[in-house]
Amino acid sequence: MQIIKFLSSLIITVGLVYFLSNPQTISGKKTPAFGTFLNPFSGFWQNASSLEEKANTTIDLEEVKGKVKVVYDDRLVPHIFAENDADLAFMQGYITAKHRLWQMEFQTHAIAGRLTELVGEKALEMDRENRRMGLPRSAQKSVEAWKKFPKTYARTQRYVDGINAYINSLQPKDLPIEYKLLGYEPEQWTMLKTSLFIKAMANTLARQDTDIEATNMLQALGRETFDFLYPEWFPEQSPIIPKGTKWDFTPVELPEFAKEKPKRRNRRNYQNFQNGFSQSVIETKQDEGLGSNNWAVAGSKTLSGNPILCGDPHLNLTLPSIWYEMQLSTPNYNVYGVTLPGIPSVIIGFNNYIAWSQTNVSRDLLDWYEITWEDDSKTAYLHDSTYRKVDIFVDTFIVRGGKMILDTIRYTHHGPVLFEDENNTKNGKALRWVAHDAPTTNELGVFQNLAKAKTYDDYVKAIENYHCPAQNYVFAAKNGDIAMWAQGTYPLKSKEQGRFVLNGSNSENDWHGFLPKSHSPHHINPTRGFVASANQHTTDPSFPYYYSGKFADYRGRYINRTLAKLDNIKIKDLMNLQNDNHSLFAEETLPLLLAPLDSTKLSKAELPIYNQLKKWNYNFEKELTTPTFFEKYHDDFYELLWDEVIRYKDTFPITTPENWRTTVLLRDQPNSEYFDILKTEKVETFSDLSLMAFQRAFKSFKDTIPTWSNQKSTNIRHLTGTALAPFSHENVAVGGSRFAPNANTGKTGPSWRMVVELGKEIKAYGVYPGGQSGNPGSPYYDNMIDKWKEGEYYELKFMKSSAEILGNSLLKVEVYN
Repeated sequence: MQIIKFLSSLIITVGLVYFLSNPQTISGKKTPAFGTFLNPFSGFWQNASSLEEKANTTIDLEEVKGKVKVVYDDRLVPHIFAENDADLAFMQGYITAKHRLWQMEFQTHAIAGRLTELVGEKALEMDRENRRMGLPRSAQKSVEAWKKFPKTYARTQRYVDGINAYINSLQPKDLPIEYKLLGYEPEQWTMLKTSLFIKAMANTLARQDTDIEATNMLQALGRETFDFLYPEWFPEQSPIIPKGTKWDFTPVELPEFAKEKPKRRNRRNYQNFQNGFSQSVIETKQDEGLGSNNWAVAGSKTLSGNPILCGDPHLNLTLPSIWYEMQLSTPNYNVYGVTLPGIPSVIIGFNNYIAWSQTNVSRDLLDWYEITWEDDSKTAYLHDSTYRKVDIFVDTFIVRGGKMILDTIRYTHHGPVLFEDENNTKNGKALRWVAHDAPTTNELGVFQNLAKAKTYDDYVKAIENYHCPAQNYVFAAKNGDIAMWAQGTYPLKSKEQGRFVLNGSNSENDWHGFLPKSHSPHHINPTRGFVASANQHTTDPSFPYYYSGKFADYRGRYINRTLAKLDNIKIKDLMNLQNDNHSLFAEETLPLLLAPLDSTKLSKAELPIYNQLKKWNYNFEKELTTPTFFEKYHDDFYELLWDEVIRYKDTFPITTPENWRTTVLLRDQPNSEYFDILKTEKVETFSDLSLMAFQRAFKSFKDTIPTWSNQKSTNIRHLTGTALAPFSHENVAVGGSRFAPNANTGKTGPSWRMVVELGKEIKAYGVYPGGQSGNPGSPYYDNMIDKWKEGEYYELKFMKSSAEILGNSLLKVEVYN
């Protein structure tokens, strides 16, 4: 009887495997071949984590020339010790792929516009836009430019070789679970994929762009009103390079025509836009939560007398995490920090002598040009008095299943014409973008040289090769130096050039060149005892070159205010500042909103909320309901106040006044005509709007106001989004705000927090919201989230040699020969 039961089960199992090993059609939809996924010998069961990871092993790798030891600590952080630089690069690639292969390939497929190959035609529009943005083409140009620096190129090739060595070692059962779910296998890694990853960072951080919206508002409102609502400089701003800094260079001279006043020049150059507005269907904008904080304090302000450096980049919160933590050591250098899977070297970190971190410069590095075609064939366009031929490229999209879709892209000398669709706001406009340009310097050498740097001069020499996206590089050294450079490739522009859509037929609107790298704003060892950046303006208006962008106005001022007050600073003080939930925006705005509000007109149910707001300390703590009400109250007030602008939002793309512009209006012009609501017969006042907004906010919550954490709902999602929801962490209980140093939003936040004290012995601490492993079945997939959300840190184990004893902190050791 037992044999009969066994044979029956075997027959059913074989039948199920055969059935599920082929795609099925259910309710008219194709399903994946689940048999492969469910196979107990090669399917997802093989992705469960095993305690055997703790075993010490010796592994033969023909590609390794010397001996390499990989020591894993108790968080699965690899400390790689190699006898030469080439083996170190190889092993970094190998070990990174071992833990993050699917993430690396999925992200490069996305930026290359190849997701249709994996998930089908539903990804076509995303793929089409990424191709049309020109990033795959520019990635290839960068690879060719890298070849001009053969030593750096060769070391990077070793990193690529290491990734491929791991890929080639895999059996079907070893593939990450996402490959099994989606039913495909990894490709060989290439130098192009590494270049694509760099372009992906530019796509995330260098897409500040309100050209079309600003052009629309200029036409709709007129110059005088536009200038009042959209000033480019906040007088109370606390720039990264302090006000009054003297510039130690002679500026590059602009052409004579570029020195004209903008109003006169604009009449000539923007003549195409005097009739009609740019209509909207598709809008792609940089997330407002993206940003970062970094600072360094001099030993004169610390209790120990040692400089301390801090950095916390605010990026999309994902699983697997953006960052992968590593120590890389050879006889030539020893460096620790976080890496970007797919790019060699440490991106943010420290060595025995210096530490560094980055924030986004937030400048506008992208301009739109209106193109005048010769005829409907769109094969030539007007530029000055002649017609220039376009370059035409045909892209092929391979849809999963074999179908091919062709797409034609036209390139002008400005750049690609992204859209030829009358329903799209960017129809017929060409894109000029720094990210399209191949680097002229040793871009790949930046982080390799930072790893070896010992002094300020070494740091400057390393980052002068940095290209895009532009970053504020904070620096501190054991010898006591602290510094900040806003480094990148910056177009040389005339006043307001690129603030609005440009007339592409006039060569005067072409970029006038680029700033010399040595003219990038910077300062070293300021008398105030600290350097800091938080995506605010880089300089005050005395900087001799014009630039524009989307700058943060509150975090930087609050951080500078706090650091100026602190003395005898300890590491814990700076950890507290990184996790500070105080909103300077709320501090400055809420009292002004409440001042004219007649509380006698509030109901008994509304009055307690009013009293809570009056007593609130402006901290966006996770358990409070007051921040939730304030946000809604302010947003409703903002809509009532700026109805003159918001009324256009259903007609064409708009940009709205910045929050600081609102606050200054409340403070300095409480009787402004803007408080009047256009569509009513009554002439409303500031007091009326404040009461209306308060009551509207109260009604919106009905009986219960959610806590700030629940309202904000910070999610750390798998890279596939909601498609693999079980691999995500939803509604993580954290405080913070995009206006607070702890800049948590619904999907962005501090993606890595690091604090480094540069004394005789390095003391370093860090944490990120995820884990080292990309395998959802591993305990190291998300094990650091709990510490991160509580504002706690791990001590970073900066080993001096592979022989150092980690004791109970040791997970395993791998020796490669």
